[in-house]
Amino acid sequence: MNRIEQLEIFLLETPNDAFLNYALATEYVSMGDDEKAEFIFRDLLEKNPDYVATYYHLGKLLERKQQKFEAMDIYRIGIEKAKAKGEQHSLSELQSALLELEYE
Repeated sequence: MNRIEQLEIFLLETPNDAFLNYALATEYVSMGDDEKAEFIFRDLLEKNPDYVATYYHLGKLLERKQQKFEAMDIYRIGIEKAKAKGEQHSLSELQSALLELEYE
C-alpha cells in the first residue's frame, strides 16, 4: 500500500483532519499531480483556514501554474494568519515567497 492509499484510509475515519488532508495534498504534489493537490489545498483552506502551512504550498503550486497574482494573494492571507497565530517560521517563509514574486 502506498502513502496516498494509507492517507485515504485514515481520512475515511477522520475526513476533516487538517494534517491528513495537508499530507495527502503534498503527496500529490510530489507525484506531479497539481490538479488533485490544488483541489485538496483549496478544500483544506475552506474547512481549516487557520492551517497556515497550506498557504505556502498552495502559493507555490499557483506559481508553477503561472498564476503569480493569485499566488501573491494566497501568500498575503497566509502572512496574516501566521501573524495572528504567532507562527514565526511560517511567517518568514510566506514573506520570503511573497517578496520573491514581487521582485520578479
